Amino acid sequence: MKNNLKVQRAIKDITQADLAQVIGVSRQTINAMEKGKYVPSTVLSLKIAHFFGKALEDIFFLEETD
Repeated sequence: MKNNLKVQRAIKDITQADLAQVIGVSRQTINAMEKGKYVPSTVLSLKIAHFFGKALEDIFFLEETD
């Protein structure tokens, strides 16, 4: 699964640590998601989408290989 978390963070001008604190995970978790090394749970994905005021599909999307 791919995402555009880095882009969304840049738009809001927040750091990985800021986002992590707001949604209750570590900065390393945000970093791993941005690098595609960690696929978040449904609940975590929804928290992130809600924080950015976006639909889930606007931030997370499947690749053809998924």
